Amino acid sequence: MTNPFLSSEEYDERAHALYNEGRYDEALELLREGLTRYPQAVELHVGAGYARLAREEYAWARRSFEEALTHDPEHEDALAGLGEVLLKFGQVDAGLRAYDRTIELGYEDDVDLMLQIGRALFREGFVEHSLTFFERAVRNAEDSAEAVACIGYAQHRLGNDVEAMVALRRALVLDPQFAEARVYIANLLYDAGDLDAALLEFEQTTPEDHWDELGIWRLIELKKSVYKLQDSDGELKPWEARLVELAGEPDPIDELLAEVEQAAIESDTEDGSPSQDQLDALGSLLPGLVGQQQAGESPGEQGSGQANEPGAATTDVLLADNGTHRVIMRDGSAFEGSWEEIVQALRDARDAGRPLDEYMAMEARRFYGATGMRVASHAPEAFIRGSADAGMLRIVR
Repeated sequence: MTNPFLSSEEYDERAHALYNEGRYDEALELLREGLTRYPQAVELHVGAGYARLAREEYAWARRSFEEALTHDPEHEDALAGLGEVLLKFGQVDAGLRAYDRTIELGYEDDVDLMLQIGRALFREGFVEHSLTFFERAVRNAEDSAEAVACIGYAQHRLGNDVEAMVALRRALVLDPQFAEARVYIANLLYDAGDLDAALLEFEQTTPEDHWDELGIWRLIELKKSVYKLQDSDGELKPWEARLVELAGEPDPIDELLAEVEQAAIESDTEDGSPSQDQLDALGSLLPGLVGQQQAGESPGEQGSGQANEPGAATTDVLLADNGTHRVIMRDGSAFEGSWEEIVQALRDARDAGRPLDEYMAMEARRFYGATGMRVASHAPEAFIRGSADAGMLRIVR
């Protein structure tokens, strides 16, 4: 539906509001309509570029930014957008030149622009370059907790944890309610082994402050360890609910890989290697799954039945002829039976009322929080083997 009485500025404002709400398709549709009426409106071209960028339509985004720059070669937002697109295309020198051009034009005091450019560089892996833009932002807004925290994130990525902690602590002094910095500090303390200090920071956050599962799992485990809470304790419920919310719907690619893995487990050949049919089937699936495989869930690594070398990170696996297995937990407790019986026993010892599949999913997320390693949870054998690889138990038979 057309809006015959809207000015180009009104088109831009309405599209910007839609963009901020994450409604990129609607924003782009409105911008297209505006451009049919105002084809030389620079702001509309820039807006279309960022909408395209959000939709990962990089070639079209580049075209929009370049069109904007033909009308206004010194437009700072168009230069920033073009720089990001060029980085994605691997044209690093050209992308950095576009960013540097904003400095030459005198936009160094535009804090939001400096942060935008810094974040784009950070996302694309150019952390040292990102740090220079974050530092520019701080020079022009010393009281910006967000800008100071960005320096902390970059320093951490560069391996400078002392400098990172200083910056993040400073950000919290500037804004004690800045949850993102506090969560980051808590995770740094956890990684450093200062668990008491980590828990102190985690406890000053709310479930809604977390946008990553790792911090929540760490908080849950620390609470259970320090306060001796049971899995069913009501204090943990809000955090578990947030985990469910963050997890969302199962990823179709993960589900497909899980199915392939389970098929490999169930139909291994006698020597423990995947059959040719399995390899052919997997080969036909992988082209559509580039970059989506999860560590530790490769079909070729499951059900090998071969003992690892002494001292290897994974456990020795010796399969009994009768299909009975034995695992030893980190606390020394042992469980024996089929894969499913072992998982059932583990579940009963920890949370007897929970369905088996839900228990495995819950434990897999917990193990990820504790080790950073992903554990398959779609089938008992895959779960046990993945747990062993993560160091959460040892398979002795």
